[in-house]
Amino acid sequence: MTTADRNDQRTWGFATKAIHVGQEPEPITGAVTVPVFQTSTFAQEAVGKHSGYEYARTGNPTRTALQTALAALEGAAFGVSFASGLAAEDAILRLLEPGDHVVMGNDAYGGTFRLISKVFGKAGITWSAHDLTEPSALDQNWPENTRLVWVETPTNPLLTVVDIGAVASVVAKHPDARLVVDNTFATPYLQQPLANGADIVVHSTTKYLGGHSDVVGGFVATNEAEVHDHLTFIQNAVGAVPGPWDCYLTLRGTKTLGLRMDRHNENAARVVELLSGHPKVASVLWPGLEGHPGHEAAKKQMRGFGGMVSFRVGSRDGAMRVTEGTELFTLAESLGAVESLIEHPGAMTHLSAAGSPLEVPDDLVRLSVGIEDIADILADLHQALDRL
Repeated sequence: MTTADRNDQRTWGFATKAIHVGQEPEPITGAVTVPVFQTSTFAQEAVGKHSGYEYARTGNPTRTALQTALAALEGAAFGVSFASGLAAEDAILRLLEPGDHVVMGNDAYGGTFRLISKVFGKAGITWSAHDLTEPSALDQNWPENTRLVWVETPTNPLLTVVDIGAVASVVAKHPDARLVVDNTFATPYLQQPLANGADIVVHSTTKYLGGHSDVVGGFVATNEAEVHDHLTFIQNAVGAVPGPWDCYLTLRGTKTLGLRMDRHNENAARVVELLSGHPKVASVLWPGLEGHPGHEAAKKQMRGFGGMVSFRVGSRDGAMRVTEGTELFTLAESLGAVESLIEHPGAMTHLSAAGSPLEVPDDLVRLSVGIEDIADILADLHQALDRL
């Protein structure tokens, strides 16, 4: 590969970007892998004269590599990493002033709901929950002082698909509002929100981007210099930054994102086939099903339907028995890792939404389908469902 080819990274495919962008061989030793710059401070040649790094909260070369790589994967001009997905969301929400309003989906992630309603609510931020699969309804009933419209697609845990472009068209009518898309479930491999009209994209890199259940992190991508300046200020001023080892682990995971997502997609499709034909399963939620309400939108804006599958079994007791009855699937919160995980959202990840408009059905089971051999995954689900 010539220097000219290496410099024209816009022509590279996804996997090539994931392996190379921001990850040049280290110039002093020639190390092919980005080093873990495990340091809290950096020597300066003179007062105010340094190599671009002065203190590790403000900047670290390992973090720079991660931010550059992830921004390239999202097709963004700018990227900023944080210590967790919720720290990333917190930084975005600090764009708001008292009296501003946030529109979120009516089945938003419980942690997002808690942050907006319980934390920023105390700071004078208001919110409302809407069915964002009907953008025309939002257009006709636009809440006063709305500054952010917060979209997840697919959503957690009901796997609702929101047409990003359609919502973006509504938000664009209001110059003082921005569209935020949580792209954690889809990943930049399957979906490019900025290309569909989003202003800001947020990730929990703990999930698919890291992909190995060994690191916690968050990331925000944008093409707006003003938003980027705000985020980097918050990153430094508040200090919720990922450590160099966290950045290294996330960057390592990102290199294989495309390969892993292909396998997640394939395995999820087989799991859906099993569940859809099982007499004890009341309904299956997965965007790849032709009967899914968001199937057409998913086909339009995604290159695959993802590794997350939810299903209902008719009773809370049944859901508990299934979630506690698996052997290969691990009962655990989080998602998006190489191993298969199972959970009861109502009692686990979405407990904070209980009693609110975002409460999830109590018979719902959520699967994060891993990349194990599909025969073993299916056998485990068979035996767990036989307990019903």
